[in-house]
Amino acid sequence: MIINFHIGEKVVYPNYGVGTIENIRTRAFGAQFEPFYLLRLAYRSMTVMVPFSHVGDLGLRRVTKSAEVNRVLNFLAEVKCKTCPDWKNRFRENSERMRVGTLTEVAEVFKTLLILNKEKPLSFREKKMLDRARQLLISEVAIARSLAEPDAVDLLTRTVAKSALKFPEPM
Repeated sequence: MIINFHIGEKVVYPNYGVGTIENIRTRAFGAQFEPFYLLRLAYRSMTVMVPFSHVGDLGLRRVTKSAEVNRVLNFLAEVKCKTCPDWKNRFRENSERMRVGTLTEVAEVFKTLLILNKEKPLSFREKKMLDRARQLLISEVAIARSLAEPDAVDLLTRTVAKSALKFPEPM
């Protein structure tokens, strides 16, 4: 499935966050010319070139719609959530979820790590993953709900508090 984006459109680059399509250009790669998106990522203030042919592989997608954000918020507010006890398997599963990058999967990683962090300290790699999931949730919820990021943080803080969890501070 080919997704066409337009200049000025907000998109999600999994594992990196929300960005804006700044330009669409064609560039020579060897003997072939390839169109690509020039994407400015908000959180890291960096620019990325994404060839049209790799959009699907990289998971570049539109910002989640408000109805799906509601489902994510309901999931975060629920008390129950399954966690994998084996660190290696959990890290591998969470890494894959972050790479695929749907908001629902990022929320699953986030909540799983929040619950685990309540029980015992996270490893450095899991702390980094929790922080990345936190930022991805904030940025996408803010864009999807037309909120300022501090307001998205407040919304997420209130939401996870319903499941007796504390919204983490950034690393």
